[in-house]
Amino acid sequence: MKIIRLVGSLAVVLGAVTVLFAGIPWIVYNEPMAPMWLKIAIFAVLGGILLVLLSVAIEQQKSRARGEELPPDQPLPPMSLQNTTEVPGRQITENLGLVQGHTIFAIWIGRDLSALVRLILGGELFEYTDMMGRARKVATVRMIAQAEELGADAIINIRYMTTSVIGSAAELLAYGTAVKLSNPTT
Repeated sequence: MKIIRLVGSLAVVLGAVTVLFAGIPWIVYNEPMAPMWLKIAIFAVLGGILLVLLSVAIEQQKSRARGEELPPDQPLPPMSLQNTTEVPGRQITENLGLVQGHTIFAIWIGRDLSALVRLILGGELFEYTDMMGRARKVATVRMIAQAEELGADAIINIRYMTTSVIGSAAELLAYGTAVKLSNPTT
């Protein structure tokens, strides 16, 4: 799928550059009838967009079929998660190092448009709240999986960081310190 998406992206870029920098001046300074090379460039742009959309849709369908997408009500895997430097009632016996989970989420254009309307009228942008909640959960699950690979009992000093990537896409990073703990004190 990555190759198909790459070919589609390349067709869009080459076609758009040809249309913008050669086709439009041709039409303006010559005849209003578009030459064959301009028609091919326009179809390359449209076909490239179609290839990219189809490859992304197929990838999303495959990830849903494999169960890679987390249902919103699925609980987090069991692990002690703390935003402090210690775990109450337990001693840290070993520091296993930094663990992190990372994801970039976006919402589809229809939800983005309804959020823009709400931005004008005021109120909570539920579309983005849901998106960031799902992104936080995915990043946390990935961080926990990395800690489990190290044999950690807990993750301490957990932090979340978010940045805007493009448009309505946001990157979310969850990170903390994976540690081994002593047996609970009674």
